[in-house]
Amino acid sequence: MPPVGDWRVWLLMAGRGFGKTRAGAEWVRWLAVTIGPTIVPSGRIALVGDTIDDVRHVMVEGPSGILAISPPHQRPQWHRSQRQLTWPSGVVASCFSAADPEQLRGPEFSFAWADEIAKWSYPAAWDNLMLALRTGERPCCLATTTPRPKAWLSALARAPDTVLVHGGTAENQANLAPTFLAAMQLRFRGSALARQELDGVLLDEAPGALWSRAVLADVRRAGPMRASLQRVVIGVDPAVGGPGETGIIAVGKAEDGQIWVLSDDSCEGSPGKWMAAVRSSFERWRADTVIAEINQGGNLIRTLLAQSGRPLPLREVRAMRAKSMRAEPVAAAYARGQVFHAAAFDALEDQMCGCIPGIRQYPSPDRLDALVWGVNALLSGVETVVTEIGI
Repeated sequence: MPPVGDWRVWLLMAGRGFGKTRAGAEWVRWLAVTIGPTIVPSGRIALVGDTIDDVRHVMVEGPSGILAISPPHQRPQWHRSQRQLTWPSGVVASCFSAADPEQLRGPEFSFAWADEIAKWSYPAAWDNLMLALRTGERPCCLATTTPRPKAWLSALARAPDTVLVHGGTAENQANLAPTFLAAMQLRFRGSALARQELDGVLLDEAPGALWSRAVLADVRRAGPMRASLQRVVIGVDPAVGGPGETGIIAVGKAEDGQIWVLSDDSCEGSPGKWMAAVRSSFERWRADTVIAEINQGGNLIRTLLAQSGRPLPLREVRAMRAKSMRAEPVAAAYARGQVFHAAAFDALEDQMCGCIPGIRQYPSPDRLDALVWGVNALLSGVETVVTEIGI
């Protein structure tokens, strides 16, 4: 049941198998059927998942989704091609993907159900959803998620207009396979991962991560002037083969040997868009070299640089080890007090605090990879420019 009181966000943060999807579907059905026609202006509800497939297969068509839990006489019409559910009352629920935050610009809603928000790659999707939640007397949102250590999620949980409700997997034991809970408790017993995945507790950082929030808070300083930096490089981890984020991190080395993370210009978009961001960062910091990973892109960056303007020095690098292994020397440099941040880089720091040796991060931590390329180059004192590209 929804919490009592005046709230804008009901944050239902619970373990796997708790029944979060069922709770979300029942709340939406209650809005649409029981009270929707009287309090939902124009009958508008937003359904937002990590991807549009998640919205369809979990929130709408899943075994605990809206269609499955609706009695036949209250079941909405599912217009799959339009990504809309329509109830006989006239209430309409529209589906959106958090992987494309721009979808949520323009429309407006009275209510929203946002599922698995801790998986969302782009905090901008949540920001745009909140900006769209602006009609009716008391617009509000139910956010259902298993927690993950993300700074923006922690801030949301602490917000004065958020009601945080915790729940554990064991509370729904009667509706789970008889062996499931025992197997999971045996596998994860006493671990921090069990607190997160089974108990639904929001941890400040991932257990075993190479960085901690405390360490990163301690390395933030007022950044140096460009004139005091011996070298500046732009680390780039490009998105190749489809939508995704390109990591673009500017890193400098001062005369005293300290390394500074200067800016995070990472972005999502077409190759033309992120290459323009690379060039802008290079020119703003008067950088010496672009250091770019070419595992997936091959000659892509070289080609884009040749098409986009004046020559830029380019050092192409190829990853031979797992991301977490490449990150370990960089984490060691932080531990030695050799690396500082010129600002709070929330999205980058989320990826750093989620980097656990031997565990693959999803989605790929492109900002972290770009940071690792840049810092490692300055740690090793690399001066060689492999290729100079441009016209």
